[in-house]
Amino acid sequence: MIESLLIANRGEIARRILRTARRLGVRTVAVHSDVDADLPFVREADEAVCIGPADPALSYRNAEAILAAAKSTGAQAIHPGYGFLSENAEFARTVAGQGLIWVGPGADAIAAMGDKIRARNLMEAAGVPVAPGTREPVADVESALAAGIDYPVMIKAAAGGGGMGMAVAADETALRAEFDKVRAFAERMFGDGSVLLERYFPRVRHVEVQILGLADGRVVALGERECSVQRRNQKVAEEAPSPAVTPELRERLLAAAVRAGEAVGYRNAGTVECLLDPASGEFFFLEMNTRLQVEHPVTELVWGVDLVEEQLRVASGLPPVFTGLHLNGHAIELRVNAEDPKRFLPGPGVVTTWAEPSGEGVRVDSGYAEGTTVPRFYDSLMAKLIVFGADREQALARARDAVAGFEIAGPKSNLPFFAELLENEEFRSGDYDTGIVGRMRGR
Repeated sequence: MIESLLIANRGEIARRILRTARRLGVRTVAVHSDVDADLPFVREADEAVCIGPADPALSYRNAEAILAAAKSTGAQAIHPGYGFLSENAEFARTVAGQGLIWVGPGADAIAAMGDKIRARNLMEAAGVPVAPGTREPVADVESALAAGIDYPVMIKAAAGGGGMGMAVAADETALRAEFDKVRAFAERMFGDGSVLLERYFPRVRHVEVQILGLADGRVVALGERECSVQRRNQKVAEEAPSPAVTPELRERLLAAAVRAGEAVGYRNAGTVECLLDPASGEFFFLEMNTRLQVEHPVTELVWGVDLVEEQLRVASGLPPVFTGLHLNGHAIELRVNAEDPKRFLPGPGVVTTWAEPSGEGVRVDSGYAEGTTVPRFYDSLMAKLIVFGADREQALARARDAVAGFEIAGPKSNLPFFAELLENEEFRSGDYDTGIVGRMRGR
């Protein structure tokens, strides 16, 4: 097992990784920006290094500062968490090149899946279903119009991710209006203006499969997660297993996800994201996230695994803890963000009250505490509220009680939205899609 680990991230995911590392007896190093110096993850690590100011480009995305911290503290390995440098192939390659262990997939797999067009083509060649779309970057609006994909179409940044760099066009007028906007956004945000087109499905569910590439070369799938509760194409609530997935569909989904991992020689934890047409039962490859996902706890609870431990074991060349996998119960995760519950606009600030719920089946992965500050420089995620039950009804009941028992004051919070969601008949029925939040808000 790895003996010392630098965690190149912040907040709740840094604290989450610390928890498993501490249980395994692994020495931990936290890196942090100056505005994060008082957060729990910094205090709880065995050693902490300030790597720069608040601007993430000068701290959490500063590869040189992170590598210098690893060298000065004698860290043996780097875990990138999610976001920041977690899907940066060049950083992963540099880490390995400097003799450190990268807790994640290889740089080649990250690069292959980071380009949406290349990823689509690789998946299609591997027999993974893909939506109708372009196989090469679309150079301009006229080329987009000539692509011959039925409307509505999704215009996507080839290098995008996390729900950013996308627009839907219902007709030629909209395509002309949106194409250059997406390309300009992609160039500005990702340094790559390449754009692709895909058929857009108005009523669709977002279902993803957790995969784990083991040290011996095998790829295994640890079930699916339902991720259709989204605002601005970004997830806010997830559950496992998906209420829409039958045993027969699960078998097909998991087999496709394993083929996807095998196609790129995948190692460590990753997620194969798909769009599911609830009417036909057809599903299409969307993208592969080459890292640990925010919503990984729901998989941990229903499959009885610690995915961070499994990541560390793969990176150490060790076999998995599990010998067999068995689905059990139902789990729901709610992303508690510092944002208003109506328009979902960020609302950072000083935390004056922080009281987490507890009880059977309740887990809270938090990044903050009373007296700390949620800064404006980073993602608004404050904590993840995860509940587990013997079935979906019990999980929903426990989620309602946990939301009611979670007290946060200071920053804005979307907890009132979750109270509303958990009473929503469409959500409670399990028969919902990616448009549910828009319908709840009258859009």
